[in-house]
Amino acid sequence: MISNRKFIVMGVLVSALLAGGASFYASSHPDGLEKVAGDIGFLETAKDHTNSGSALADYGVKGIENERLSVGVAGLIGVVATGAISGGLFLLLRRKNPKN
Repeated sequence: MISNRKFIVMGVLVSALLAGGASFYASSHPDGLEKVAGDIGFLETAKDHTNSGSALADYGVKGIENERLSVGVAGLIGVVATGAISGGLFLLLRRKNPKN
């Protein structure tokens, strides 16, 4: 049987590998809303969103010229941020053992 610590470490490693490596191979086709906007014909009149100039806009990291590296680093940042937020919430919301 695998210990909890090994399971968590393996999960983090797999998540990092997928986010850092496989995220570049995600579909380059537009998402549903963008496709409908193109089909109906109002995509050309769309404006950029408020956060379009942010450091992590468009699935990449601003300032990293290599597209593959930029997408990989953005994926890793997403995994770390999601892990930190969910881990923090878990610690905050976990039940306290009344025996301690």
